[in-house]
Amino acid sequence: MKIYTRTGDLGTTSLVGGQRVAKDSIRLEAYGTVDELNSYIGLLMATEGVEEEVAKTLRAVQNKLFNIGAYLATDNSDSPMTEPQGLGQETISYLENCIDRLTEQIPPMHCFVLPGGSLASAQAQVCRTVCRRAERRVITLGNNVRVDPSVIRYLNRLSDYLFTLARYLNHQAGVDDIPWEKD
Repeated sequence: MKIYTRTGDLGTTSLVGGQRVAKDSIRLEAYGTVDELNSYIGLLMATEGVEEEVAKTLRAVQNKLFNIGAYLATDNSDSPMTEPQGLGQETISYLENCIDRLTEQIPPMHCFVLPGGSLASAQAQVCRTVCRRAERRVITLGNNVRVDPSVIRYLNRLSDYLFTLARYLNHQAGVDDIPWEKD
């Protein structure tokens, strides 16, 4: 199989199912940003200081994000009842439980914190901001076509997890969070 097809040379690409769309369409922006997030999570997993248990959770997240990308890359307008795979309440509860476990291990937050500290924490913050952008892109898509609400719910909870993970990674590295100082 060749990696290049030349079919996108004029600025279009195929959705799952073969429909051609512009590469700058809101649908492509949505699933492209989810793909970008997935790549940044891969980078976070490769960063020194990420424990095996965290990496295991992040690998599960990557699989969910791939499911979301496949869902968003499919024009479901003919069958709006199509749902993304594996985004039920148990998946949301899993992320919430991960957030709760990490929160129990870090000091309480008494101020806004700036991204940074350890390299792993800074990378988790990049993931968080890309996750928020993916959420915004999916909401924009949802303003034009039906998007299952579980996608937005998952991305929202995932950004909370990534924020908590960033604080946890600083704590594990023995690095204090960087407080925001109002000028």
